[in-house]
Amino acid sequence: MIYLLVIVLLFIAELVYFRIADKYNIIDKPNERSSHTRITLRGGGIIYWVTALLYALLNPSETGWWFLGGITLMASVSLWDDINGLGQKIRLLYHLVAMTCAFYLANIFGIYPWWAILIGYVVFIGIVNAYNFMDGINGITGLYTLAVLLPMIYVNNYKLAFTENDFLIFPLLASIVFLFFNFRKRAKCFAGDVGSVSVAFWVVTLLLLLIIKTQNLIWIGFLMVYGVDAVCTIVHRIYLKQNIMEAHRLHFYQILANERKMDHREISLMYFLAQLVCSGLIIALYPVIGWWIFVILAVTLLTFYSMKFRLMKTAPN
Repeated sequence: MIYLLVIVLLFIAELVYFRIADKYNIIDKPNERSSHTRITLRGGGIIYWVTALLYALLNPSETGWWFLGGITLMASVSLWDDINGLGQKIRLLYHLVAMTCAFYLANIFGIYPWWAILIGYVVFIGIVNAYNFMDGINGITGLYTLAVLLPMIYVNNYKLAFTENDFLIFPLLASIVFLFFNFRKRAKCFAGDVGSVSVAFWVVTLLLLLIIKTQNLIWIGFLMVYGVDAVCTIVHRIYLKQNIMEAHRLHFYQILANERKMDHREISLMYFLAQLVCSGLIIALYPVIGWWIFVILAVTLLTFYSMKFRLMKTAPN
């Protein structure tokens, strides 16, 4: 019953936000770097922050309040960026403080050496930004988030409990509600930075808790599809001597959407299924063959990613 109540409240929150966004002209205008062609409301992903607030209120605990503090920092700076634009240094400062909240609730200070914590800041803030960069077509953020959360829920319930189940279920409910408005041929709204960054922060917090609980980095493979696309695209852009912080259309999904004219929903489903398969194989085969499963999956995804260059050459003018 509580989950049904959360879904109803999230639908209401989303519809209220639509009125606010429409009144204050919080919209996404297509440009030469975009993968969409119509003006669309931006920031619909704010319901991930609303979900975090509901989680903290319904599950009062130190973990919930520290997480709410972190995601509030992420959401506020991202919403401001969605509305007026913001400098990279200010965004980075907010991300550092927010990640400190995640590290505190995961209880890593005083346990791990300073250099390991420093690497953690770089890696997890990098993941948050990569998640944001990958948000560019209808349905991809919501569906990919489901592909990350579902294996985590399985691990938490059938392998090793690493967090409260509601901490996994609540963002899943938010993704379902968001997809109702976003996973369409003509989306009602886009997540905006406030959505993609907020859900990315939730995902990396869960990933951090899982890694610490098991003392195993193999779970980073739950983000393998996004990871291969993001890292390879960064390398490609460095090779082209581009500013990697500027908008572009070189991700594999962007080539499929823009050059090959594939339906956004088909591409999003492809990423969703690819990550589910990768995560399922990691869960099933890591105990048998160890890190070889990670290597095999990475090489396979790299092979698929390399198809991008052939698609770019053969794209119709």
